[in-house]
Amino acid sequence: MTKTYLMNSLIEKMQAPDQDFRFMGLNDLMSEIRQDPASFIGDEPTETKVLKQVLSLVEDRISEVKNQAVKCLGQLIKIIRETQMELVVDSLINFSVGKDDELRDISGLALKTITSELPLEGKITPRACAKLAPKLLQQVTNTDTPPETLIETLSTLSILITRFPAHVSDPALTPHPLPAIAPLLSHSRPAVRKRAILTLSQYVPVAPPALVNDLLQTHILPFLAPNANVEKQRTTVHLVAAIIRQAPQQLTSVYNDIIPGVVKAIQRDDDELREGCLQALETLLLRSLTEAAPFLSSIVQIGSQFIKYDPNYAGQDDDEDEEMADADDDEEEDADLDEYSDDEDTSYKIRRASTKLLAAVITTRPELLTSLYKEVSPVLISRFGDREKTVRLEVWATYVVLLNQTSMYGGLSQSQENDPAIRKRKRDSEERMDVEETPYTLLRSQVSLLSKALLQQLKFPKTPPPTLQAGFQLLHALLGVLPGCLSNQIAPIAAISQSVLLQSPATSTSALHLTCLSFIALYFTTHAPGTFTMSLPTLSPVLLKSAGEKHPRVASEAFRVFSALLNATRPVKNGEWAERLYDQAFQRLSTHDTDAEVRGCAEDCIADLWICAPDVIKPKGGKEWQAICRTTGNTGGAVRVVTKVARDVEMSDDWVNCCVEWIMGLLKKSERGGKPEIFIALDTLLKRYSSGVPTDLPPTLVPQIRPYISTTDISLLSHALTIINVLLELSPTATFPEVERELLGDIYQIAHSPLVSGAALDSLLMFFSLLVQADSQIATHVVPSLATSVEKANKSDANLANVAKCIGQVVQSSQGVAAGTIAVYSKYIKKSSKSKSTTSVVVLSLLIVGELGRFIDMSRQQDTFSNTIEHFAAEEEEIRAAAAFAAGNIAIGNLHQFLPAILRVAESDPHKKLLSLHALKEVVTHCSHGQLEGVAEQLWAPLFQYSEDAEDSTRNVAAACLGKLTTTHPTRYLPQLHSRIHDENPAARATVVSAIRHTLAESSPSYDELLASLIMDFLDLIHDKDLNVRRLALSALNSAARTKPHLIRDHLPTLLPSLYAEMKVNPDLIRTVQMGPWTHKVDDGLDARKTAWETLYTLLDTCLAKLDLSIFLSHLLAAISDPSDEIKVIGHMLLARLSASPTTSIALAQRLDELTPSLESTMRGTAVTKDTVKQDIERAAELRRSTMRAVAALSKIDSAGSAPKFDAFVEESRKNEQWGLEFRELLGH
Repeated sequence: MTKTYLMNSLIEKMQAPDQDFRFMGLNDLMSEIRQDPASFIGDEPTETKVLKQVLSLVEDRISEVKNQAVKCLGQLIKIIRETQMELVVDSLINFSVGKDDELRDISGLALKTITSELPLEGKITPRACAKLAPKLLQQVTNTDTPPETLIETLSTLSILITRFPAHVSDPALTPHPLPAIAPLLSHSRPAVRKRAILTLSQYVPVAPPALVNDLLQTHILPFLAPNANVEKQRTTVHLVAAIIRQAPQQLTSVYNDIIPGVVKAIQRDDDELREGCLQALETLLLRSLTEAAPFLSSIVQIGSQFIKYDPNYAGQDDDEDEEMADADDDEEEDADLDEYSDDEDTSYKIRRASTKLLAAVITTRPELLTSLYKEVSPVLISRFGDREKTVRLEVWATYVVLLNQTSMYGGLSQSQENDPAIRKRKRDSEERMDVEETPYTLLRSQVSLLSKALLQQLKFPKTPPPTLQAGFQLLHALLGVLPGCLSNQIAPIAAISQSVLLQSPATSTSALHLTCLSFIALYFTTHAPGTFTMSLPTLSPVLLKSAGEKHPRVASEAFRVFSALLNATRPVKNGEWAERLYDQAFQRLSTHDTDAEVRGCAEDCIADLWICAPDVIKPKGGKEWQAICRTTGNTGGAVRVVTKVARDVEMSDDWVNCCVEWIMGLLKKSERGGKPEIFIALDTLLKRYSSGVPTDLPPTLVPQIRPYISTTDISLLSHALTIINVLLELSPTATFPEVERELLGDIYQIAHSPLVSGAALDSLLMFFSLLVQADSQIATHVVPSLATSVEKANKSDANLANVAKCIGQVVQSSQGVAAGTIAVYSKYIKKSSKSKSTTSVVVLSLLIVGELGRFIDMSRQQDTFSNTIEHFAAEEEEIRAAAAFAAGNIAIGNLHQFLPAILRVAESDPHKKLLSLHALKEVVTHCSHGQLEGVAEQLWAPLFQYSEDAEDSTRNVAAACLGKLTTTHPTRYLPQLHSRIHDENPAARATVVSAIRHTLAESSPSYDELLASLIMDFLDLIHDKDLNVRRLALSALNSAARTKPHLIRDHLPTLLPSLYAEMKVNPDLIRTVQMGPWTHKVDDGLDARKTAWETLYTLLDTCLAKLDLSIFLSHLLAAISDPSDEIKVIGHMLLARLSASPTTSIALAQRLDELTPSLESTMRGTAVTKDTVKQDIERAAELRRSTMRAVAALSKIDSAGSAPKFDAFVEESRKNEQWGLEFRELLGH
């Protein structure tokens, strides 16, 4: 079928008198275009004929046909020619100015559709914008244009400005959007003014400064005067808020005129104007915190004043909450007697806007928490009983924000203050001054008033579920900040909870039940048992009722409450509720159709009963275990329960044996899921046999473990070896023959695998130790077998270091073979035998001798040490590195004899200095603390001398040794490091700060007090004139932020400006390098800049409370547009981290549109040319994936429509043909 024939057949359908045929003709056309856009392209006259037919159907009398024609135009606009595009635009514009209201509406929808569907790139887009924008603006300036058309036209312009800002901001565009739209601010229709405000605010960010200034001087500033027309002032205030939301930087020059004008306008007697002013101030705080700072006290005062604004209610006195509560009661009882209708009262909007304004203050100024608790918190508490439900909920939500900010930024919480280490650090300051007021102490003093005011609102029988839910959320947040603070309120809490839980959960109330139950669980966890014991008769029946509910989430949460109760009241000696809980849990476990989550929580409850209430559950006979230990379905929860009970309760050997058999049955299953938990359970059970592991168990269990003794899954290998180790330790006689027969050959192969490391390697070493202890004769066979297996292995698959560690472990556990092992491998180290030995044999021998030398005094094998030193001059890098390892570890066995020899080599031969330092690093790293103290003084001066070498590698090794030595005697060595921070030699300064970085890596707090007084002097080297010193100082700051944040937290206001300065690209550090015919730019400041960003990433984790998010986000914009891809990736990681936190995401939501251009640019990447190599394409693809991950995380933030550019970018990314599928997967769609 030819294209022309296909199109003609579709035209016939679209011309049919039957509406269904016309509809299907349009639908078929859309389907063809989606499947193959080329099916439409070909014969231009035919294309035009089809297009005209579609346009004619926009005028169809049937709504479904018209709407389908609009959708069809959205698809066609992507592929039609320029002349055809002009036809579409002209036709739709003509329709929109006609007198037919229905046609006018559908044409407006069509214009918005084609504008939304225009491709972002392509030849037709600039032409379409150039055609469409003037036509739309002419409609705007035409005084005869109907209001409905104006609204649709402005909506289309908004889409154009959002999607194609470059085209719409063209200076050649006539008329200009800003002067064309501005007169509509005086339009008689409020809907037109509202739409004009939004469109203007979207254009302001890209408008020429002269036009923006004209808008300010003509349409904004004059109408903020005290005597301005009220209606125009309302419009102006809304416009100011919209511009601040879209482009706050455009108002920077006039904020000092605008903000006072808005503040004064609030005092005018017009409720709508007041609400608009309050919303404008809220937006100002969220978007332009720096500019709002001088007016902050006035803003807080305004918020506190108008949150009480209620001219229709006379009870404005000290007993406000009680009277308002009484007023609520009266409203419920006598609503029909009220002469005044609340429908006429709009003052609640002002109170609600004031509450949101105070929430913005709390969100953006956490450093003012102390003053906020003094000034704002009492005001909020006084409004807990506001007579308007929406205001009341907003007040409670604002107080939750205050509590969350306190948790994040309030300093030391109650639990932290009880920490002995923290109390020690605070002792000196507390001796010098009285305890200062902190957010926590102020909150604690207000808890009584707060809880009474809140519970007063929750106690009424007719309180709606959303109000109750919000109240419990506030109480939950309060306990999260001040655990145990509601001990005096248990009676009303129990009564309210009882009334809630007595009602069966429905679709509309299930969320309330879950919130209530979650709060009760937290209450039990955070309060002493004596606080709530008397209320258990009230609570336990309704909790048991909830545990029996059909709603699975409610039942699950109820079981979690009982788990919290059991752990809080442990041990439970008696109690009817515990008996009934057992029956309820057993019933759930015995029913096959029980929901998986409910079953899991019931299993946890059984475990907690065994641990916390053994007197209750032991008489039951253990029937519950038959229901728990099933072999079908999801057994993960049951495995965890068995592990938990086995770990904490003394159970009989029969029970342990039955559980082991059950676990072994699960182990036979082929699925990988849950296997780690099964091995952990087996490990725990094997250790709980009171009379020893049964002798018939190892022969049965070892063959079942064998499939996991492989490198296919390293995690399971570690667990499997752990089980073998337990058997060798607890039942060596029965286990050893099975291991020797079934496993040893496989383990020899695993020992040299480069995949084995970490926990798997530790388990492997423990295996060889226990194997030799089980049969000492086996050691003479294991050592040569290990060596033989690695010699036969492929060299690329052999990890000689692992084999050496295994041999070292065998010899350490059976030192009778030590002399023979040393003799065998020492001969391969002799230079005379090199011709007979391959490189790998020499390396393995050196590594083995080194491992043995760590715990054996080899002073009698002086020739072995000498031969090792001679290998420092070997040609092969592997041999030199192994020799350094061996020399250092041999020295540990006899420091007095061998350490001076290594130092002499370092001093006498510059070519061997680096290897000698690596040997010394082995000494420093593996010596015991006592050994190190004895030689620290001997090493200190030479290490500093070697560090003055210009080579970074030498200096880094020396600095690592110095850092380790410093921890042995901080009072001696820290001052010595401190004395050299101003050394004239930059290499010495680099060594000092690098050594401090290694010192900070030690998490021990023993020298924190001494380091605290010196750390700022060390970190001050971030201002050093030497770039390398600055980079190392930044790295030290990163280390401090990660391991000892308490030492730098209070100094961050001083450190952060310097850190931010290092994040900027310095053009002076960029040089051009000639590489053949090409030139390449090298940024010498990249490493320091990257370190600065990595430090900031760490600070976000450990010192968030001390970061000014406004400044932080301003600098973050630079990261995602940095020339370096590595820094872009760090920027994306920072964005993802910020978006995941409820506290930081609020600030981030206001900056999404500012982030969009850089993210969009990175997503598109650079154009691929014929010179682009494969590595560049792969690098660009990885960078795009990083960007997509960041955008997907950002898209989960609730921006409440404040980021139209970002929203449009996300939508475009979802539809993108190249990466849309991957992006949708990241979004979870």
